[in-house]
Amino acid sequence: MISTMAQNKRQDNALVSFLGIILIGCLIQAAGWLKGDTLVFPNVIEILKAFVNLLKKEETYAKILVTLKDLLFSLLISSALGITFGVLEGRSPFFRALIRPLKILLRSIPMVIMVVIIMVLTDYERVPVIATSLFLIPLISEATCEGYLSLDKDLLDVYRMEGNFSFRILRTVHLPLMAGYLKQAYISAVGMGMKLVVSTEYLVQTKNSLGKAIHSSSYFNEYQDIYAYALIMIALVLLVSEVPVLLGKISRQK
Repeated sequence: MISTMAQNKRQDNALVSFLGIILIGCLIQAAGWLKGDTLVFPNVIEILKAFVNLLKKEETYAKILVTLKDLLFSLLISSALGITFGVLEGRSPFFRALIRPLKILLRSIPMVIMVVIIMVLTDYERVPVIATSLFLIPLISEATCEGYLSLDKDLLDVYRMEGNFSFRILRTVHLPLMAGYLKQAYISAVGMGMKLVVSTEYLVQTKNSLGKAIHSSSYFNEYQDIYAYALIMIALVLLVSEVPVLLGKISRQK
């Protein structure tokens, strides 16, 4: 019964998401009519044709792999550091107060300034991963800290009877109890991470990436391709967000 309700809910969400994509197309079309500029706001049919043409090209998938690799590395780094800092913040009010100004700085500093600083300090090909990770770490650490502080104190007393805090306790006790907070943070991090990675690739001109492809399309006024790349980015965000959920369901079934 519960699985049926969950399946119906996912189908409803998929339908709503599809309607949302149609709404975006309608808004682009309306903007073109109001502005009277079919170059910047091309016909939806032209965007769909460009989307299909991009999917037919092998080079498109090579660019997707480059960007997806940068995104996944960023998520791994920010998850490892964010969860570590979040647990430390939850366990130590002193550390939480100490790191708060740094988190405010990372959240408030303009991305362009951060990218320029990182470009000076390291090689250009590392900039998308480093910049994106730095912006995502506060998001994940804050969710981890909130999840840690909300843990049932009685359950924590039970694990303390078994021994001191360790990585095994973190993996088997804390993380499962904080899963709801981490899931929401991960969903936000994937969407934000994709935008940050592509924007950074655009700024540093990362070779054979989606950011570089968008720059080239804008240079040659191929705006239909820009919107088509946006559709590809949406699909990638949905893919990266859903894969862990599917893997989790498969592991539970086994």
